[in-house]
Amino acid sequence: MTFDPQRSLAMVRHEFGEHGGVNMSIEASTTFTVMDAASMPELFQGHRGPEGGCYLYGRHFNPTVYVLGRYLAALEGTQAAYCTASGLSAIACTLMQICSPGDHIVAAETIYGGTHALLKEFLPAKTGVHTTFVDIGNNDAVAAAMTDRTKVVYCETLANPTLVVADLPRLAAIAHARGAKLVVDNTFSPMILSPAQHGADVVVHSMTKFLGGASDIIAGAVCASQEFIVSMMDLHTGSLMLLGPTMDPKVAAALALRLPHLGLRMTEHSRRAQAFAERLAERGLAVTYPGLPSHPGHELLRALANEGYGFGGLFTLDTGSKETAFRLMDILQNEHRFGFLAVSLGYFDTLMSCSASSTSSELSDEDLQAAGIRPGLVRISIGYTGTLEQRWAQFAEALQKVGLL
Repeated sequence: MTFDPQRSLAMVRHEFGEHGGVNMSIEASTTFTVMDAASMPELFQGHRGPEGGCYLYGRHFNPTVYVLGRYLAALEGTQAAYCTASGLSAIACTLMQICSPGDHIVAAETIYGGTHALLKEFLPAKTGVHTTFVDIGNNDAVAAAMTDRTKVVYCETLANPTLVVADLPRLAAIAHARGAKLVVDNTFSPMILSPAQHGADVVVHSMTKFLGGASDIIAGAVCASQEFIVSMMDLHTGSLMLLGPTMDPKVAAALALRLPHLGLRMTEHSRRAQAFAERLAERGLAVTYPGLPSHPGHELLRALANEGYGFGGLFTLDTGSKETAFRLMDILQNEHRFGFLAVSLGYFDTLMSCSASSTSSELSDEDLQAAGIRPGLVRISIGYTGTLEQRWAQFAEALQKVGLL
C-alpha cells in the first residue's frame, strides 16, 4: 500500500481543545509547573517529558507546538517532528546536530540561496564543516564526492529554482553506504512527495511556503526519527534547545488549521501549473515543469510521487534576458494584477521573481552558471485566485507585449 499523507494526517489530527473545542487550545505559558519538587530534577535529566504530559520550559517543548509536530510527522510519515521559527533555522539546526568540526557535507549545487550561503560560507567559517557541491542529478558525481568525513547528503526534492528532481532512493543508498544521512528539503512539494518513504533520514520544511499558504507566517519544521528529534532537544547538546529557534504557540495553532486543506491547495496549484506549462510548451517557449513529459525528471517524479496531487505549483520560464524578465513581471503585476513581484512561494496568489537577481543572488556568477540559473529565468509560484482562463489570458497578453509570443 502506498503512503497517503492526507489519510495519515487525518488519522492523527484529533486533538480536542481544553474545554472540548474542535480545535486544540493554545498554551501560551513560557514555563510549566510541577506537582511536586522531586519531579523537576527528573525533567532536567530527561526522564520525564511531553509524552508523559510533563513540560519544562517553552523553548524546550510547548504543548501546542508539540501537537503541531505530531501533525507534521504524520504528514511526512516520520516517527516525530519539531517545529521551529523558520525554515532556515530548521536546516541549520539539523546540520549542526549531525556534523562536528572537520566533518563534510555533499550538497546539491542548485538549492535555495540562503541554504547555499549557510553551507558555503557560514558553516566553514564558524564550525569547520565544509561542503562539496555537485550536480544532484548525477549519482556518480554524488558518490565520488563522498569522503570518510561525509556526514550528510543534502538536497531539495525539487531544486530551487531549476526544478531538478532528486533521485531520493538512489541518494539514500549512496549516503547510507558511507554511514551518512540523507537530509531533504521538501518545501516545494508537501503532499506530492514523502522523502522519508524513499530513504530520507531527515525531512525539513519552510512552513512559510505551501504549508502556511498565506504568506503571513514564518516557520520551519524538522521531521525525523524519535531518537533524532530527542537528540535535538537535549538540554546539554541539542541544537534546537540551545540555539533557541522557538516557535510561538500562537503560530503553531494557526498553522495547525492550515494543514487539513493542504491537499486541496496543492492539487489546485499543480493543476494550474500543469496547464500553464503545457500551453507555454505548445508555443515553443523555454518552460521548465516536472509535469511535462519533456522534463528530464518527469518519469522519476511520477514513480516517487504520491498519487493525486500533481507535479507541484512552480514552473520557470527562461525569457532570454534579465531585461525581458523584468519587463514581463512589471506588466503582469502592475498592468494586469496577475500576481505579485515578490520572493517566496506557496501563496494563494501568484508570486514571481527573477531567481538570479533575488532568491539565488547569494550565489556567485560561477555558481549560478554551474547551477543552470540563467539571468532571464523567471520562477513562478502559481496561485489559484481568479479562474485559470482569466489568468492565462493575462499571461499570454504580457508575453505578447514583451515579444515572447
